[in-house]
Amino acid sequence: MSNSKGYGESAIESDASGLQTDIVKNSVWKDFTALIKIGIVNSNLITTFTGLWLALHFTGQSFLNNLDIVFFTIAGSSLIIAGSCAINNYVDRDIDHLMERTKERPTVTGKILPSKVLILGISLIGLGTLSLLFTTITATVIGLLGVFSYVFLYTLWSKRQLVSNTVIGSISGAVPPLIGWAAVDGNLDVMAWSLFILMFVWQPPHFYALAMRRAKEYEAAGIPMLPVVKGFKTTKLHIVLWVAALLPIPFFLSKLGIPFLILATVLNLGWLALGIYGYKIKDDIKWAKLMFVYSLQYLTIIFVAMVIVTVI
Repeated sequence: MSNSKGYGESAIESDASGLQTDIVKNSVWKDFTALIKIGIVNSNLITTFTGLWLALHFTGQSFLNNLDIVFFTIAGSSLIIAGSCAINNYVDRDIDHLMERTKERPTVTGKILPSKVLILGISLIGLGTLSLLFTTITATVIGLLGVFSYVFLYTLWSKRQLVSNTVIGSISGAVPPLIGWAAVDGNLDVMAWSLFILMFVWQPPHFYALAMRRAKEYEAAGIPMLPVVKGFKTTKLHIVLWVAALLPIPFFLSKLGIPFLILATVLNLGWLALGIYGYKIKDDIKWAKLMFVYSLQYLTIIFVAMVIVTVI
């Protein structure tokens, strides 16, 4: 009797093998995107691109004639952000298991060796720096300052020691639009710094709202977030004050025109009104969720609008 398998059996085994391979590939990709915090990378791409786009627009340069600069800027900023996030995961692997949203990271589950995560992070930062060198020295230096502020000032120093960790961490989050602008024009315009300030001021109310929702987890992990140390009442006040600080910023972006100024002001007043509304409702967590969602929509709308008003 022949020991050879029938065509049907071979096909089934082949399908099973292919499915298993796909599952492994998907798992590896999922772990990789978790390591580099793909959500943070993507959101920062919006602000980096906007900074680059506006610099091209206001210096009278063509987007299509500068596709090489666009590529190296987007690639470089993405790589250094991804690398910094990987190092953050490496450092925080001892506390991430204590928080619901981070307990499945591959650095916690043990799927990837910590040493490999560190090597990955350093390698990505190196490649990102090399990419930015193809733009301008200014963009490269700003990018490295962003890495330093996130890895050293935030992750290794302030995150576990200071209640002001969120404010300190906001420096690195505000850097991407500066990188984008500097990649085109090393002489940073007032508008470039206005984008930096906008991003810097936006982050505390955004992350404080998140911290309110995750206060118990942060407390368990020993991270001195504002809601953990000072309570919800103080946190709500800080959120409202930071949102109020956004009000004058659109006026420094007056080159974008009256329609943008009106839109940005309406968005700011809407966020401020929602913040004040927090003092009237009893459910602080529900309010924090509303503020968090609004902050995400705010960021997307305002930066996309900057591009649109320079096109039409």
